[in-house]
Amino acid sequence: MPDNELGWGRSCNDYVPPVAKLGPHAAALGMRFYTGTMFRRSIGARSSSARHGSWNKTAKIGGDVIVVYLNRDGSVRAQEPFMTGFLQDNAYVGRPVDVQMMRDGSLLVSDDYAGAV
Repeated sequence: MPDNELGWGRSCNDYVPPVAKLGPHAAALGMRFYTGTMFRRSIGARSSSARHGSWNKTAKIGGDVIVVYLNRDGSVRAQEPFMTGFLQDNAYVGRPVDVQMMRDGSLLVSDDYAGAV
């Protein structure tokens, strides 16, 4: 569907496609490549992304932290939920913004809804 401001007269083929589709209005605000060993090990690179979540959808999505597993060439092999529970009964109880890996491999998640880490 063409964007009213930027998309008229252009094809989607004129743009570089996304590496991963994280959902409409999910707003992946913070991402870090995870190099620690505290959590389940997996072959290949992986990143943790905080999805702030949609605010203007009837059925909200996001409001979680996902893990994206990458192939050696940088393409996405898989993605899965890592931390959930910020969205309950279609209402936010938290909205993750960023993730930060600590020296011991643990992850801190900032939440701007609760004003907490």
